[in-house]
Amino acid sequence: MKITQIALYRFDIPLKAPIAISLGTIENARNILVEIQTDEHITGWGEGSPFWMIVGETQASGLAAADDMARLLIGRDPLDIEGCINALTRYLPGHPTTRSAFDMALYDIASKAARMPLYQFLGGSKRPLVTDETIYINTPERMVEDAMRIQEKGADAIKVKLGTTLQDDIRRIEAIRKAIGDSTPIRTDANQGWDVVTASGVLRAIGNWNVQYCEQPIKRHDIAGLRQIRQLSTVPIMADESLFDSTDAIRLVREEAVDYFNIKLSKSGGIFEALKINAIAEAAGIPCMIGCMSESRLALTANAHFAAARQNVRFCDLDGCFEHAHDPIYGGITYNGYQITLPDTPGIGAEVDSAFLAKSERMTIS
Repeated sequence: MKITQIALYRFDIPLKAPIAISLGTIENARNILVEIQTDEHITGWGEGSPFWMIVGETQASGLAAADDMARLLIGRDPLDIEGCINALTRYLPGHPTTRSAFDMALYDIASKAARMPLYQFLGGSKRPLVTDETIYINTPERMVEDAMRIQEKGADAIKVKLGTTLQDDIRRIEAIRKAIGDSTPIRTDANQGWDVVTASGVLRAIGNWNVQYCEQPIKRHDIAGLRQIRQLSTVPIMADESLFDSTDAIRLVREEAVDYFNIKLSKSGGIFEALKINAIAEAAGIPCMIGCMSESRLALTANAHFAAARQNVRFCDLDGCFEHAHDPIYGGITYNGYQITLPDTPGIGAEVDSAFLAKSERMTIS
């Protein structure tokens, strides 16, 4: 099998409203879509969601990199996933989000060729998956309204974005906990917004309020600080921005810096590298979460396949499409409340609406 043509799309999806985290505000999902065609008429789809403030990529820079990446893959065997991904990584060591879109499309092709759904191709089987839903930074009153709405919908856990000031963030969690009661776990995420002192103070204050964990309390490079916070906190600590690839995973394990890993395909460079990260975590006794950026249900479905295929993935944060004003995907995962059901069709099992694509800017490499 050979790759004959690759199409790149400017995959813009409007949001219902801007979403705010400590690093900045997102007003639209400006994603990258990759379509790989083969001489055996098997097509693979992949999507990346570049959060510039996290991965250092924009849609524009990603598409420029994707043009070069696509030219490297023309004529290659798409079933040689390791060879293809290594070629892309050697040429452009950065751009993990863009690379993840190619990686996803390659796995889509391979699992379609094997006539297996992706979770089965990865060696897994269907298992129950449940996502949380995220509350973004706002006033305590507005965040309480969101928390009550999510709880009424039956969420097993609520994720709350923090990372401003000590007093304001404590006030947010206190208000939410009083409003929703004690039973629903709260998951917090500071997105690097605190320093060690502030993080320790916030986590000490909220430690008895059924807080399941805290993601990335401080700057991504401060591994010693993460270890210090972990030693002081009763709230478990999860690495997100500190964890891009398997090298980061090894360092975090060696430094005993965190309790959990957050794996995101758009951050790790795709499934190929995510499998390495999870293997390291599992060997070290560190459970993982599969997370997301602002992907459509196409990429979220690939993430869910990965979660189903790896028992060490304990948590799912696959709610990115909840904020989208339009769903351009056919097939893919379905949500029954917060329960996720995977498709059983070969590959990822999701396709993009052709009418939506017709309105999207396209570049073709052959």
